[in-house]
Amino acid sequence: MEEEFFLLLAVVATATGLLVVVAKNPIHSALALVACFVQVAALFILLGSPFLAVIQIFVYVGAVMVLFLFVIMMLDVQKEAKTRFLTPGAVPSLIVLLLLAGEMLFLLLQSDRLQTFRAASPPDQTQTPADISELSLLLFQDYLLPFEVASVILLVALVGAVVLAQADPEDNTHTSGEEAK
Repeated sequence: MEEEFFLLLAVVATATGLLVVVAKNPIHSALALVACFVQVAALFILLGSPFLAVIQIFVYVGAVMVLFLFVIMMLDVQKEAKTRFLTPGAVPSLIVLLLLAGEMLFLLLQSDRLQTFRAASPPDQTQTPADISELSLLLFQDYLLPFEVASVILLVALVGAVVLAQADPEDNTHTSGEEAK
């Protein structure tokens, strides 16, 4: 039963991930990314790691998606929607992508590792998962600097998005009711 749930969640996560890339509307793309993140959180729960699932929801769905939606709202979506989505040069790339995906699927189905995975017995459930306090000590003692650097990078990205989205002072398209003479 777990294998069926895993396959269902994996297929939905892959489909929503693909929708992130192919959606024309950036809002639809962001919502598909939220759905993909939720599927990944469900996979974490299925794998017996509810803490990572909660962190996935809080950090990615909560914080990162708010940042993405904030940037999308500051962009001129109407102008971007009028541009061509797929250029004529993208068709050969899509064909090569489909050929490589088919080859990967073929090799995966022929793999001995997949056959042994299906025949293997389930893992021993008597193990106790790692304590959350151990994880927090590891995160905030050993990896404090990378944790803080990641937060600074997100802050710089937010400030950069605000600076890029500001209207150019020399741009006369946003006049305050006065017509340019």
